[in-house]
Amino acid sequence: MSVDLASGLRAGIEALGLDVSAEQQTRLLDHLALIQKWNKVYNLTALRDPAEMLTHHLLDSLTAVAPLRRHTQGQPVRVLDVGSGGGFPGVVLAICMPELEVTCVDTVAKKAAFVQQVAVSLKLPNLRGLHARVESLTDPYPVICCRAFASLPDFVRWSRPALADGGVWMAMKGKRPQDEIGALPEGVQVFHVEPLAVPGLDVERCMVWMRPGGA
Repeated sequence: MSVDLASGLRAGIEALGLDVSAEQQTRLLDHLALIQKWNKVYNLTALRDPAEMLTHHLLDSLTAVAPLRRHTQGQPVRVLDVGSGGGFPGVVLAICMPELEVTCVDTVAKKAAFVQQVAVSLKLPNLRGLHARVESLTDPYPVICCRAFASLPDFVRWSRPALADGGVWMAMKGKRPQDEIGALPEGVQVFHVEPLAVPGLDVERCMVWMRPGGA
């Protein structure tokens, strides 16, 4: 990976106020390198330019780290990343928060296999790729997250059987999806919508936190 990407990543981490070690930064860049290597075969992302991958995927995913750290308070927690594709944000969370046990589920076998490859290559025992439909999962996860996966109603409906008692959904979205929030099924409550700022990207982003419960 080029010096430019490394310095861009460092600057982004600084802008986000994150504590990410040099070793973790190397792993994040190694993840990008693996995506570039496998992208031609696996079609993991439409982006081909490494600088764009850095901002649109890596730094974008890093915006989830601080909110999730506040939620988990450093506790070991099982996280399910739905429709993870090339591992965003799941791989990024597994690298930056080694106390988490992260499962990236995808219906595309190649993408799940790629995440498994990342886990082996980057020596991440807390990461696994799973080829399955999320609706088929019943193992309980205290945190279920997604990034640019589906509408909020579909996301919570499909992943509901996998949500642990007392668990939460964490959906990374663009601008505040008011229509989707209004269309959520009964028994799902939005308890926080958090604005996110992606370093180097002038776009609206937010994190929608949801849990089962009344209105």
